[in-house]
Amino acid sequence: MKDYIIKELYSKSEILNAFPVMKQLRTHLDDTAYLDLVLDAQKNDHYKMFGLYEEGKIVAVTGFKPMITLYYGRFVWVCDLVTDQVQRSRGFGEKLLNFVHQWAQENGYESVALSSGLQRMDAHRFYEEKMEYEKVSYVFKNTLDSKG
Repeated sequence: MKDYIIKELYSKSEILNAFPVMKQLRTHLDDTAYLDLVLDAQKNDHYKMFGLYEEGKIVAVTGFKPMITLYYGRFVWVCDLVTDQVQRSRGFGEKLLNFVHQWAQENGYESVALSSGLQRMDAHRFYEEKMEYEKVSYVFKNTLDSKG
């Protein structure tokens, strides 16, 4: 791995620059919906987005938010974690997730949690074997009818 930096993404241009990588995880989003959601989440939900750059190019992205719940207490929820498909298995995901762990500790949070799609078996192995995460629950979703 060459030299890399991890940088928070604030501006519209920085956020849009991360879209080609994020699109590999969030395939249902176009660039307009993506930008709107990131800006809204940053403004209203304490969402933070970081890019890992190698040689000036974003090769991995994470988005997370600090939260407090009765189940987890004070924790950081990783909403998004993706490495560019041509850069995978080079340690970038590990670097970003370790960065999130460090950020959480430095800011007084007790744990880091995330969910991962059922089909993402390689990601599950990474979280459990490499990063020492444990399965603690299932995540359920109910898409509400927009008709009211």
